[in-house]
Amino acid sequence: MNEATVFGRFVPDFGRVVAQMQFDMYHHYTVDEHSIRAIGLLAQIERGDLREDHPLATVILRQTPMRRALYVSVLLHDIAKGRGGDHSVLGAEVAMKLCPRFGMSAAETEAVAWLVRHHLLMSATAFKRDLSDFKTVLDFAQAVQSPERLRLLLALTVVDIRAVGPGVWNGWKRQLLGDLYNAAEEVLRLGHKQTGRAERIAAKQEELSQALGWAERDFANYAKRMTESYWIAEPEDVLAANARTVAAAGDAPLTVSAQVYPARGATLVSVYTADHPGLFYRLAGAIHLAGASIIDSRVHTTRDGMALDNFLVQDPFGRMFDDADRLQRLERAIREALESGTRLAERLAARPLPRTRATAFAVAPNVVIDNKASNRHTVIEVNARDRPGLLHALAYALYESKVTIRSAHIATYGERAVDTFYVTDLVGDKVEGLLRLKSVERRLLDAAEGVGVAVAA
Repeated sequence: MNEATVFGRFVPDFGRVVAQMQFDMYHHYTVDEHSIRAIGLLAQIERGDLREDHPLATVILRQTPMRRALYVSVLLHDIAKGRGGDHSVLGAEVAMKLCPRFGMSAAETEAVAWLVRHHLLMSATAFKRDLSDFKTVLDFAQAVQSPERLRLLLALTVVDIRAVGPGVWNGWKRQLLGDLYNAAEEVLRLGHKQTGRAERIAAKQEELSQALGWAERDFANYAKRMTESYWIAEPEDVLAANARTVAAAGDAPLTVSAQVYPARGATLVSVYTADHPGLFYRLAGAIHLAGASIIDSRVHTTRDGMALDNFLVQDPFGRMFDDADRLQRLERAIREALESGTRLAERLAARPLPRTRATAFAVAPNVVIDNKASNRHTVIEVNARDRPGLLHALAYALYESKVTIRSAHIATYGERAVDTFYVTDLVGDKVEGLLRLKSVERRLLDAAEGVGVAVAA
């Protein structure tokens, strides 16, 4: 119907996006083809053809009473692109007009309009926010408000991402969306998290103790070294990997461990060394020099002053480092970059872009600082054109601003990178004060534009 121009005449609003190109390196298809492909993927999931990739969405599609609303929301989610405003807001207005014409009930119309209005909410929360921070989950649940909306939004988010183009969907995104769905579903069903902070820490420690099989005294000494935030932030498999890394390190001044992490479609790199100011930006630079791209990271300091930092990394094409030789080369390259004492910024600037066409796109840098998104941290989101060493430059700017990075979450959309940092000041409080925040913003904007980065060691 679309290729014969019939559908665009039947629904003139859809006709406006037929053959509409998007000038970026993220979207592979025109707007109309993207939407039609998303409907095809939804049908495949409903038939069970993609059960292994999307078990949760497969169950949702077989149980939801609002199947029609979901299909129409997929059809209309990008219908207002190219109209000179927020396409989500404008698209919801189009949905309110079109759905009654399609014979949909008032409840279905409201559901479609809400889904179109918020179709980017779940991916933005999962990929740009710290899901171990309970306020992230609580704010998301408050926006969604109902379990049925949550189920529909998950299915819409999955097909929207997959329909962007080949290679965009991966295990890391599936895991993050699943983690957010499960945490929000628990809040919406119970009104609160089932277990409190102390109970969750105790349960993780008990499970880790059994998995490691250490002597009771040895494990107790190890557990005391780790802060509460460490136990909350890391999943059980990473806790076990970290414990083995620390045990094997002994008195070594620097230990780098790289291992396959198939649950996230990435490689887990753990670095254990004495903590000192500026360690994060040097680690970011070293990992990029080793040929890896960071997609997520958490920074921890033990009670006795050691840094235990975890990075999820992929190669420049979004794949895992998954064989023994590549893992050893990755460990060796990171260790050499950290120990060499050379200026990382200059070496990073000399590295070629993995996708040289990215230089053809102009992305105006933007910094958003939010002190309400977390109860414990200041959340800083930086949008900029992706380039070698961007994370290193941004982390150095934060170091210069006397800000401590607690976690970093990196999302890349073609030529555009979105790096989100959870930070505190040097005494562990939120970063506050208008002049202080303006100074941090200015340094980050300069770093995003490549101003002054060569001074970073």
